[in-house]
Amino acid sequence: MSDSITYSKDPVISISNLKKSFGNNHVLNDFNLKLQQGENVVVLGKSGSGKSVLIKCIIGLLKPDSGSISVYGEEVPELSQEALDLMRVKVGFLFQGNALYDSMSVRENLEFPLRRHWNKQSKQTLNELVMEALEHVGLPHTVDMKPGELSGGMRKRIALARTLILKPSIILYDEPTTGLDPITAKEISNLLVQLQKEFNTSSILISHDMNCVKITANRIVLLIDGKCYAEGTYEELKKSNDIYIKQFFD
Repeated sequence: MSDSITYSKDPVISISNLKKSFGNNHVLNDFNLKLQQGENVVVLGKSGSGKSVLIKCIIGLLKPDSGSISVYGEEVPELSQEALDLMRVKVGFLFQGNALYDSMSVRENLEFPLRRHWNKQSKQTLNELVMEALEHVGLPHTVDMKPGELSGGMRKRIALARTLILKPSIILYDEPTTGLDPITAKEISNLLVQLQKEFNTSSILISHDMNCVKITANRIVLLIDGKCYAEGTYEELKKSNDIYIKQFFD
């Protein structure tokens, strides 16, 4: 992916010396990362390396043992539940399994975060926001369908529309192409880049799909042994002779 974006001076997310353990399993061990406005950073690592734990710490679903996680200058581990809810309006989270409610229509799934975070919206306003989000992912015709009636790629797009509906400035993606066939995975990857350009969002993507990584990443961070082992563009890291880096690109 071409890295021609001009970034702001101050990072929108700054992670310093982050540590998180589960018993004797030291998942994150002095991990550091900065995300600039308008940038897509892919965190690449083996299964079980701590990628999803990192995302959950950023969004406040897990509390780190030590270290700093700053989102727009606010320390996430120190936020009250109310402040955390407000922060989550700015930071969208696309779950690996989509987390759609099967008993609800697409419309009801998209209205759910609006009703939770933005009270007292008129029925007309709700409908306009729902249709706008569906237009962005190319699925306005699915508004009254149930998730079970949709393909895997369509469900992923609906989940993305639900993430976009609160107009977040930061989006965290947990394995956005998992379970999709190669063609659909490529379509979703290209859609993420399109939305980045359209909304100037800043994103952290967790992925082991190297095609997705190549398409979406402005910068890649390698998470090895709980640390930021290396970082660079796709082409920079692909040229490396380091055996720990080469294993991801061979």
